[in-house]
Amino acid sequence: MKLNIPNWFLYALFTTLCWGTWGAFVEIPEKAGFPATLGFIVWSISMIPFMIVALAKSGWKLEHGWKSVRDGMFVGLTGAGGNLLLFEALKTGPAYIVFPIISLYPVWTISFSLIFLKEKATRRQWIGIALAVAAIFFLTWQGPDDSNVKGGAWLVLALIIFLLWGTQNIVFKTANRHTSAESIFVYMTLGGLALAPVAWWMTEPGQPINWGLKGFWLLAFLHLVNSAGALTVVYAYRYGKALVVAPLIGLAPVITVILSLITYGVIPSLTLSTGIVLATVAMMLLPDAGEEES
Repeated sequence: MKLNIPNWFLYALFTTLCWGTWGAFVEIPEKAGFPATLGFIVWSISMIPFMIVALAKSGWKLEHGWKSVRDGMFVGLTGAGGNLLLFEALKTGPAYIVFPIISLYPVWTISFSLIFLKEKATRRQWIGIALAVAAIFFLTWQGPDDSNVKGGAWLVLALIIFLLWGTQNIVFKTANRHTSAESIFVYMTLGGLALAPVAWWMTEPGQPINWGLKGFWLLAFLHLVNSAGALTVVYAYRYGKALVVAPLIGLAPVITVILSLITYGVIPSLTLSTGIVLATVAMMLLPDAGEEES
């Protein structure tokens, strides 16, 4: 029996696997002594090999019209800028509130897609979207460890990141309507590289840095995995609708959770188990071979 799986789903699923794997292990080099801000620089550099792959795939043709440059750089700057703001938000804000707020960015993407892009989904996909959004919340929720949490700058930053990443996914789709996926990725890479000096400036001077296997080299490998997913997400939006692609790639935490549970040998809580079940069902409902875009 031949499975008729749409291309956008395969691209999005690969991105989900890559980003989920990255999330499961990225804390190891950071805890081993490699600063997250320097990790951002490593990530931006890790995009370059895949940028070369994208250029080669396009026959070394880079679209340089105003719309192509504008949208591609916007995608790169919003994604990378959100990461930098996340560092700041987590310095003073509780992760158990910050991450659930940010992780629900597909809700913004879905709303915009319905209102402005006029996208539609089948009844089956709507059920999958609803389950995916619920799963994202359960998978990113962490039990409170501070009963005296007060709002502050971190809450504003979390909301800004929510809007940045939600809007980034919208522009992924709109840019694909007038620019090749390969050119989008090139400008996306340049946008990330443009913010590398900011990450350098944010790095605390004089701190010890682990350049060993468990530090720099592990992080470099993980960021290559992350960047591979960044390349395929452009194709996911090229062939799929934003309102179904966004919630699917938003399920990357389910891969993170599963790998973490296997690695550390712990029993998942009821919250995580609920998220995993919802995510599994959502992944089965979201693909629809008849919804492939040319």
